[in-house]
Amino acid sequence: MNILVCIKQVPDMESKFKVNGEGSWYDNADLAWRMNEYDEYAVEQAVQLKEQTAGELTVLCIGPDRVKETMKKALAMGCDRGVHVADDAFFKRDPFSIASIIAEFAGDKSFDMIFTGMQSQDRGSAQVGVLAAEILEVPSITTIVSFAFDNGTITVKRELEGGVKAMVKAPVPALVTCQLGLNTPRYPTLPNIMKAKKKELLSIPVADLLSVSAHQETTLLYFPEKKGGGLVLEGDAGELADKLITILKEKTAVLA
Repeated sequence: MNILVCIKQVPDMESKFKVNGEGSWYDNADLAWRMNEYDEYAVEQAVQLKEQTAGELTVLCIGPDRVKETMKKALAMGCDRGVHVADDAFFKRDPFSIASIIAEFAGDKSFDMIFTGMQSQDRGSAQVGVLAAEILEVPSITTIVSFAFDNGTITVKRELEGGVKAMVKAPVPALVTCQLGLNTPRYPTLPNIMKAKKKELLSIPVADLLSVSAHQETTLLYFPEKKGGGLVLEGDAGELADKLITILKEKTAVLA
């Protein structure tokens, strides 16, 4: 089985964030970097499928040269080879552009399964996986919390709103996006970390894969304005109604 898992390098969410000088994204200085948490579950599931089917597993990551360090973790977890799409401006690209890069790479590789995280922790669009599947014209199943493969068919359980679970089956090739709790990501052992250093890690310029321009652009990024605390009203219903009407008259033009 030929398997692809797509990961993203994101800042550690405990980092202290600042808006960059352009006001278009966060400042990269002094940030600690790690694999997107959702992607760790995708890598683990992809490795489990590789072990079940004796398949070949490729990990793909888009970004500057520093993402190779995060890719090495995926290789140490069990991926066979890495493909780094070199792109210093990746943070400016909308989900459709990122999905198009993935699809352009995967288009002629005959992948049986593609795994992605449900969303990235920094942007949180939850769109890249499904858009890539649409471009590749393969089924996509999102937010999976269980996964099984048997005889060319995947059976997954999706997490829906309200705690509802839905069981879905699909033939391969297919793409799934992975939710937290899908499995328990393995911790790379020292021998596997050493082996990862010898695995193939190919870099491809983004210009070789990018056939579309961004359809969306982040023009301004800023922290929410600090506001005062809320006002708690006490009393019976009639008193509360009178107090609320008074406040609305004073603070707004609603009842003026």
